[in-house]
Amino acid sequence: MKKIIQNSAFVVLFLMLTSLSAHKFYVAIYQINHVKEKKMLQITARLFIDDINEAIEKKYNKKSYLASDKETPEHIELLKKYLSEKFIIKINNQPKSMIFVSKETEDNVLICYLKMVDVAKITSLEVENSIIMENHFDQQNIIQANFNGSKHSLLLTSESFKGMLK
Repeated sequence: MKKIIQNSAFVVLFLMLTSLSAHKFYVAIYQINHVKEKKMLQITARLFIDDINEAIEKKYNKKSYLASDKETPEHIELLKKYLSEKFIIKINNQPKSMIFVSKETEDNVLICYLKMVDVAKITSLEVENSIIMENHFDQQNIIQANFNGSKHSLLLTSESFKGMLK
């Protein structure tokens, strides 16, 4: 019950923050679901558009226009590259490749859909997530995961950007 309340508090906080046009908090939420029947992890990342554009610009020294009318295929490729470098998941101590599926926008939030295939069984799930942390040291990446019939959560910061879920 405590985890449900905690997870609900994270969602409410995120929704409140995303409803603001300018935000003072640096937070992103990642939902990871194991779909056992499909042997797949489905991942949803919710990032503030201005923060992700700023992070990509700083990392690759190229202006980024994600989620705008100036967006190009190159911007999407930079997003994919950035996510693959900054968001790493190991399943059962083995790194797995993430596949970028699609993206959409909701107000000032970029929602990215990713997946990992050939994930039959999970005994441990290690997450390394330093997205946006090079620009904002107070960035918090909240990980919520569902696997093996249980809900797990993890708070990652610039001081602790790796964590294990068992």
